[in-house]
Amino acid sequence: MDDGQIIDLYWNRDQSAIQETAGKYGGLLERIAWNILRSRDDAEECVNDTYLRAWNAIPPARPSVLRAWLGTITRNLSLDRWKRARADKRGEAEILLGELVDCLPGGRGPQQALEDQALAEHLSVFLRGLSRESRVMFLQRYWYGEAVADIAAGLGCGQGKVKSSLFRTRKALRTYLEKEGIAL
Repeated sequence: MDDGQIIDLYWNRDQSAIQETAGKYGGLLERIAWNILRSRDDAEECVNDTYLRAWNAIPPARPSVLRAWLGTITRNLSLDRWKRARADKRGEAEILLGELVDCLPGGRGPQQALEDQALAEHLSVFLRGLSRESRVMFLQRYWYGEAVADIAAGLGCGQGKVKSSLFRTRKALRTYLEKEGIAL
């Protein structure tokens, strides 16, 4: 079933929308949550919460890219759960976010939403300018939370190549954002 048909099921308040969503995107959503939380129970709960959020948001929302929209919800729910649960533990998600700390602006002010939107637009432009391989590596690492070894295996290259590419991409991102006037 294509995304438009699934969204129509939500609009018609047909409960099979959740089953269709789970059948098509359940594996992806579970992987996103697992990569952040490293707990099957917590990941499963975040995925279920994603289905509930989708049910409550559609209508009135009509996402243009259902996969990305659901992935964003799962990622945000997982990061929120991770932040609540982490206390003094240092997990994989903290490592991932720590690698990007030098590339992202800090501080939160009253214009946070506008600044976040502008940053998202700059990130999109930056990512579109990367080679396909560099973009895939960056997104797999920092969006999907994949391990370097898994990225390397999936692309058929060595871990050193992935690490070097990620390092160069982070450095280029920092330079690009500074050039665009984004305070880091």
